[in-house]
Order: sequence, then structure tokens, then C-alpha cells
Amino acid sequence: MAEIRVDPDRCTGCGLCVQACPYGVIELVEGLPRIGEGCTLCRSCIEACPEGALSIVEAEREVDLSAYRGVLVYAEYRRGRVHPVSYELLGKGRELAEELGEPLYTVIIGDGCRRWAEELIYRGAERVYVYDDPWLEPFRVDPYTAILVELVEELKPNIFLFGATSIGRSLAPRVAARLKVGLTADCTGLDIDPETRLLRQTRPAFGGNVMATIISPYTRPQMATVRYKVMPEAERDTSRRGEIIERRIDPSSLPDRVRVLHFQPVEEEVSLVEADVIVSGGMGLGGPEGFKLLEELARLLGGAVGASRPTVDEGWIDYSHQVGLSGRTVRPKVYIACGISGAVQHLAGMRGSEVIIAINTDPKAPIFDFATLGVVADLYEVVPRLIEKLRERRRDELWKGDGGG
Repeated sequence: MAEIRVDPDRCTGCGLCVQACPYGVIELVEGLPRIGEGCTLCRSCIEACPEGALSIVEAEREVDLSAYRGVLVYAEYRRGRVHPVSYELLGKGRELAEELGEPLYTVIIGDGCRRWAEELIYRGAERVYVYDDPWLEPFRVDPYTAILVELVEELKPNIFLFGATSIGRSLAPRVAARLKVGLTADCTGLDIDPETRLLRQTRPAFGGNVMATIISPYTRPQMATVRYKVMPEAERDTSRRGEIIERRIDPSSLPDRVRVLHFQPVEEEVSLVEADVIVSGGMGLGGPEGFKLLEELARLLGGAVGASRPTVDEGWIDYSHQVGLSGRTVRPKVYIACGISGAVQHLAGMRGSEVIIAINTDPKAPIFDFATLGVVADLYEVVPRLIEKLRERRRDELWKGDGGG
């Protein structure tokens, strides 16, 4: 870990560094600058110092890496259920733990979460830490962070995994900062290096144009958030046995700066990441009006509408529909790609689909290399026909249901 260091022999106490700090975390104490919490190492103070009394140095930190063992998974619990990404993490966590020859743990926090402990064992956890208390609902990042930091300091896991959900992305960085360790965000791949035994964490970088592999050789635990739907769920085995450890909390000892007054869930007919059928559009649509056609097809199929990044960049559709490395990762039963060429960034977000149907006028489009069924045609000829056939089928079903058949 790096820090700002002050050379007292050079410092004149002029205070220019205090004025230069954009975050207001520097103060003069007995004539010397003191760097407080919140420093981002932006170098503004270093550049402002006329005497060269400030510098960035690597802070000495002795960590006994051999004291850390096991893979810990944060089982995200909200609105009365465990988020499915937790089961994906347990599947990958079991794989990593077995390769390292270490145990697999999980921790779950919330009101009424105790009833899910057995399920987490069925999914592979050897030990489940349960913090079940009405005070813990709804989710607030301060007390959850304090609970997890205390558990990690006690348990000393080698690896700590979170889902890259809104809660995971809020919680994991704070835990990592408190523990003074690194964090690799939005991973799409995890594996163990056979030589170093370190966790290799793979994630998209530079807008998905590069895949970076990151390691944490000097600190523990090795922490990562992992995208939903990029890994298979752990198989459920009711014969598995494990240990459930229930922990009590003292609300008066936990920080809690936020009071939730009201929660309004996002209203969407079908969640993109949960949908069994996704109809996605690319630049081949020609304009935003093309998504109206795809919305009709998706509605008839009981599915959701997806989109490629260029269409979102053009403002044709909201970012929440974007599929790919810089958007959502999906694994539907059927993925219908309309006018999508198949850039590697988009393919990485949907290639786990069971069936891929591609419609494109370019027979050499990369999407066809991954498609289960490829249609070389104008989508504005194919999609309206599909819609009409589905409408006819629905009319026939309604007719039969009314006794007309």
C-alpha cells in the first residue's frame, strides 16, 4: 500500500499543501502536514510543495500469508431470498477450494436469513456464518461492512468473493478499503495459477477491448466481485452436511449513518438477466424505431429486450438493456440477435445462451460462427413474419380455449 510521506528536514510549514488538497484531508499539526483518511494519492500536494518535502512511498506492511486459508463467499440476501449469483459463487468457490485443498465458507446477513443456511450447505459450503437480526433490514452498507471486516479478521480467508450486483459493488470496495487489500471488480473468470497458487482474476478493461488478468501477491484476502450469469450455479446436493454458526450482533456497536425511508423496486416486465428469452438489437436496426418491433416480438415470447453497445451509445435504447462486457451478462434459453454483427465484447456477454438465433444480412458476420441457427436476411422481413405467426398461434389457442375448436 502506498502513502504520502513528509520529510521534516525539508518542510517549512508553509501550508501550501493544505491549500492544494482537493479533498481537504491535510492539516498542519505542530508545523508539519498530517495526511488524514480519504487521501487518494492524487499528487496535488506533492506538486504544490516548493521544497520537495512530500513524496509517495510504499508503506511497509508485514502480512503472514500462510495464516490465511479458505474461500469465503458472501451470500447476498435481500427481500427474503438469496440472490442466485451466490450459488454461482459457491460453484466457483468449491472449484477453487478443492484445487487449493482449503475449506469453503459462506456468510449471510439479514432478517430471516437463517432459513437459507441449509440451502447454502447443499450448494457446497462447509461452514455458514449467519447474522440474522431484524435490525439488519433493510441493507445498509455501514453495519454490513463492519460485520464482514470483523469476520475476515477472525477467520482469515485466503479468498473472499462477492457478486457484482448493486449491493456487492457497494459493499466489497468498502470491506477491501477497511482491510487495506486490493479488489478486482466485475470479474468474468477466476482460476488458480498452478505455480504460484495465487488467484488469477480476469476482467474486461478499457471498455471491454482488453481482458486483464490480475493477481494479489502481497495482501490477503484476495478479493473479487464476479458478474452474474458468467458461471454455472453450484449443483444442489441435499446429502451434504456442514456447520452452521449463528452470530449475534450488538446494534449499538455498529456504525449506521443511513436511515432508509422508502424502497421502490425497479419496475420491469421481465428482468433482462433472469429472462429465458432475449431479443436483442444491433446497428442493423437502422434507428431507435427498430426496437419497437423487437419489443413486440419479446412480449409475444414472454422475454426481454437486449441491445448491443453501439445502439446504447447512439441513444437508441437505455443502458439497462445493454448486453456485453460493458453491460449485462446473460444466459437465456433462447437469444435472438437481430442486426448484431457479433463483436467479441457482445459475444462475451451472451455466448452462454443455450440457443442463439442470429438474423443478419451479412453472411460473414462473426455472430454466425456462434449461432445455433443463422438467418441471412433483412430483419425487417423476418421479424414481422415471426410476430404474425406468433399472433396467429395465440389466436388459435384462444379459439380452442373458448371451445371453438
